[in-house]
Amino acid sequence: MIARDSHFLFEQESGEVTTLARSCWIASAFSERSPNKITPNEDAVAIIPFDEETAVFAIADGCGGMRGGEVAASLALRCLADSVALCRDNPQQLRTAILDGIELANHTVQDLKIGAACTIAVAEFHQGWIRTYHVGDSTILLATNRGRVRYQSICHSPVGFAVEAGFLEPNQAMHHEDRHLVSNVVGDPRMRIEMGPRIEMGVKDTLVIASDGLFDNLKVDEVVERMRKGRLAGSLHSLISDARIRMRTDSDEPSKPDDLSVVCVRRV
Repeated sequence: MIARDSHFLFEQESGEVTTLARSCWIASAFSERSPNKITPNEDAVAIIPFDEETAVFAIADGCGGMRGGEVAASLALRCLADSVALCRDNPQQLRTAILDGIELANHTVQDLKIGAACTIAVAEFHQGWIRTYHVGDSTILLATNRGRVRYQSICHSPVGFAVEAGFLEPNQAMHHEDRHLVSNVVGDPRMRIEMGPRIEMGVKDTLVIASDGLFDNLKVDEVVERMRKGRLAGSLHSLISDARIRMRTDSDEPSKPDDLSVVCVRRV
């Protein structure tokens, strides 16, 4: 489905690919709960268009094993949307609004006083340029249509930092017993926000924002190969199908049933 007039798209349990398009960008989003549980999906995704040249894309992943993960994820994206809405007439202030929105989310989740927490990953798009923001281990990846990775965020986790430092190979990390641990979350007084560089997206570059349900089951090169070309929605369907299969396999490939959420963006 393609929607061209929506002002805000929020998904927490659609199980379907939804696409929004503007003259400068097209985005597809998907979110569904783990195949191994009947409790609510603790992921949420949001696409917040401003105009033809500006939008905000985000994912929040409620921390499993803690109360109210789905509430934390939903609140985080609502706080983000409320904050960026205040600068709708002045997109130059998006960076400040996004940072304020994440800070607001952190305080709001803490105010629940139930021990809830979530990760969050955000990308702003403005006139062909992107900037990323994240807390936790949800991943942001930018690749060309030839398959070259131009940017990848660092997961805020012991395993993520070990990979970045060169102590672990990425493929080893996918099998590591501590891959579920996260060291930085929304809902913690010690939360910190990592802001990425400002990058100009090339035409046909693809931005992928995903919860760990994707990258715990598919390798980076597998994700890039499926998303770098073809119709965006069709590519995302293929990616989801592969992740679902991997979640159910007992082979030597990485397999971790989990909630799965992805937002993909392409400059057009």
